[in-house]
Amino acid sequence: MTTPIPTYPLQYFSAPAAEAAGVFFLDDSTHTDGPPMHTPYRGDYYKIGLCLRGSAELQANLETYAIGPGDLMLITPHTIKQWTDFSADHDSLSLFFTRDFMTAGHRLHPEHLQFLDGATRHVLPLAAAEAASIQASLLFLRDKLRAPHAYRDDIVKNLINSLLYEVVAAYERQREARRGGQSRGQLIAADFKQLVNAHCLTERSVAFYGEQLCITPKHLSETVREATGKTASAWIEEAVMLEAKARLLNPALTVAQVAEQLHFADASAFSRFFKKSHGRSPKAYKQVG
Repeated sequence: MTTPIPTYPLQYFSAPAAEAAGVFFLDDSTHTDGPPMHTPYRGDYYKIGLCLRGSAELQANLETYAIGPGDLMLITPHTIKQWTDFSADHDSLSLFFTRDFMTAGHRLHPEHLQFLDGATRHVLPLAAAEAASIQASLLFLRDKLRAPHAYRDDIVKNLINSLLYEVVAAYERQREARRGGQSRGQLIAADFKQLVNAHCLTERSVAFYGEQLCITPKHLSETVREATGKTASAWIEEAVMLEAKARLLNPALTVAQVAEQLHFADASAFSRFFKKSHGRSPKAYKQVG
């Protein structure tokens, strides 16, 4: 078995008997239970959100983000996420859509999903003008989504395309500004973490990542420690543990199956790794979460 678990479909936001959803909008007038956000999970959808007020805390893959007013949220299907805090006054606008919805009829500009899938930062603080523009686009899209129309889906797809142009432009501006102000060590550490997110299921040696970055394992370890305060090995272990915990939460998977998915030699090797890192066995974690 190779499917990362738990993964919730977009339909989870609506009534169980509803038709499978390809797009969904969440605001303060929408009532939904949604996935169990306080435990690690994935969704089969993309999310573009904008915080309007209050605060929240998001753990996405290997990073923890503090979210406040004017912050843009970008979440992709492969992201393991966990919402660890919401303030009482938190409010946001959130657009969810699936790849199938956007690619049916080839409406989506092909670079857009590639950009979203490759995004390494999941929360971006926007300038006031950028936030106001994206808020207006989201609200206009929400109104069109909720208005009956023979060509509603086509209208919504085109509006999502337009929104993505705004999002990509904001993301690229900030990425270039950040990289321009970073040292070479910080750039190496950022590229290393991106590689770990992509390859941690099959590659757990510092040597592999050093080879990908064309530097020695020793240089990589020293650079990552200096830039982040943690060793390269610790980042790799944390990424594997994140995957392991997400998959162990699936009651349909045994510990042995999770070990196989994570490419351990056997369940015993996985159990030793998990217990050394977490302090208890994967079986115990699976039972109590």
